[in-house]
Amino acid sequence: MATLDRLSCVIFDIDGTLARTNQLIFATFNHVAQLHLGRVFTPEEIIGLFGPPEEGAVEKVFGTAMVPRIMDEMCGYYRARHKDMAAAHEGIVAVLALLRDHGIRLAVFTGKGRRTTMITLDELEMMPFFEHVVTGNDVRCFKPSPEGILQVLEAFNVSPRETVMVGDSMSDLTAARDAGVTFAAVLWDAYDPRRVMHANPDFAFSTVGDFEAWCRSRLHGGALS
Repeated sequence: MATLDRLSCVIFDIDGTLARTNQLIFATFNHVAQLHLGRVFTPEEIIGLFGPPEEGAVEKVFGTAMVPRIMDEMCGYYRARHKDMAAAHEGIVAVLALLRDHGIRLAVFTGKGRRTTMITLDELEMMPFFEHVVTGNDVRCFKPSPEGILQVLEAFNVSPRETVMVGDSMSDLTAARDAGVTFAAVLWDAYDPRRVMHANPDFAFSTVGDFEAWCRSRLHGGALS
């Protein structure tokens, strides 16, 4: 278990953590797949393509030459359908406001590409909460590499012992452990919660309300272990 001396910095994943986006992600990919290939992919097939940001998945399926065109089409659809098919998890914006108002430095570390990341943060009006955003386009080594977390620590000049990574996946957990920061598993929209819990995260929360209560206790001098 990582040591958390105090709470100075919280780093959030996006998909499954801040926002409910799976339906939109799958629909977006299948929109271009139907247009150009005349087929659709299962959620499992789409998940298997990611790890790298969207450009990597597009290159695998459509070829290098098609990446610019497909990305433009995907991002256009992703933004156009965002309000209908994606949403912030209920209560999470209040948690961000609580942390910010208590002087906690907030960042994002996501495997999403920068274009879709900025669309989601913009559409959900979350961007003002975050001082630093690291996407899959901003690292050389993708999650589960800790590179994105280490970028945040350097940018904020903050210790791993004062930092929490909040995420829903094994790649988030592994990145947090390799960076030496505390990992808070959030299970309200996790794709594989049993696997995450089996890996013994430092903290785990089934609801946004539980996570908010934990944050409040730390902000008001509660025990950090």
